[in-house]
Amino acid sequence: MIVDSRLFAPDPVLDPTPTPLIINDNLIDLLTRPGDRAGADARLDWRPKVAPYQVTSTVKTVAAGKPTNITVTATDGGTRIRLSGTIAADSEPLLRTSPVTDPAAFGRTALIEALARAGVEVSAAATAPNPVARLPRDYDGRPRVAAYTSPPYEQYAKLILKVSHNLGANLGICLMAVTSGSNQCEDGFPVLAAFLDRAGVDRRQAELMDGRGGNPADRATPQALVQMLAYWQRTPDAQRFREALPILGVDGLLAENCRSCPARGKVFGKTGAAVGGDTLNDRLAVGAITIAGYLDKGGGRFDTFYAGVNGASTPTADPAGVLTIANDLALIAAYLQESPDGRDPLSPPGHRPGLLPPPYGVSRLPGSEGRRPVRRAGASRRS
Repeated sequence: MIVDSRLFAPDPVLDPTPTPLIINDNLIDLLTRPGDRAGADARLDWRPKVAPYQVTSTVKTVAAGKPTNITVTATDGGTRIRLSGTIAADSEPLLRTSPVTDPAAFGRTALIEALARAGVEVSAAATAPNPVARLPRDYDGRPRVAAYTSPPYEQYAKLILKVSHNLGANLGICLMAVTSGSNQCEDGFPVLAAFLDRAGVDRRQAELMDGRGGNPADRATPQALVQMLAYWQRTPDAQRFREALPILGVDGLLAENCRSCPARGKVFGKTGAAVGGDTLNDRLAVGAITIAGYLDKGGGRFDTFYAGVNGASTPTADPAGVLTIANDLALIAAYLQESPDGRDPLSPPGHRPGLLPPPYGVSRLPGSEGRRPVRRAGASRRS
């Protein structure tokens, strides 16, 4: 039993790094629930359960309101995982993860164990190393025992867009390289560049080192994003692409925003965030938080839009401050959708087009110090 993982070479520049074989995002899920009372052992469940991985926990339940703090450590190549710490009695289940360090060997064992559960006897040792040296040069003339055809890629793309699945976004770069006959992920960028040229996107308005937009070098202006959105509107896949984006108040990363506002279900927008720590000031540094997509204006009309914040910070190190900024942007998108004829709502006479007035403009949003103005796509400037 050998896993052939030669489709492409993992590229550490892409973080998280895609591999040709991926099971459960190359992660072990570790779910901890509080015990029945303070002092009791916490309850643990984990998946996928594949040899030789073993998980133990010494996490204890503490009184309601006390701190929840769980640490994960892994040894023996990641196969021995231990959880320690505390979980409050009133805490929701807490998910932690531990990486699968050898995805090919992990997948090989998982397949052998699955075959055994189905009554298929496999003579190879389940936990032996993946013997890649025994792989043939190619498979010409060799009989195929079975084949699995995956769902259409659009279903995976929908997952990537709905929840900002970073591993999947980076995997797209590697798969584009494969289509060009290369096993080097960086060769996916010329494929992407050619597509952007065909789509009418000015590549001078973007810089990319990965597929997820998380590399410090990654940049894209509102102009490039709106050009990309406009391209999809001209294709037969316009509706499928639009509905693959998070929908305000309905699903994805916008599911909890604006659930009772008139714009619910009428804003289709991909969110993005680049946030880091500011230890000096005990707060979070917001490089950028953005949203871009379509506004359903009725009658089959879908306006493109972009709204973004950059160069900002949160009042404290509490991640809730980041969610507050993201919610502000979702509300701005809702206001734009609700406004008649594409005008900004409640704009006083003489107010600059594209800039929301108080109390909806950036000058009055909580924790908005240092933010640059939010602009409609038609008034976008390079950032």
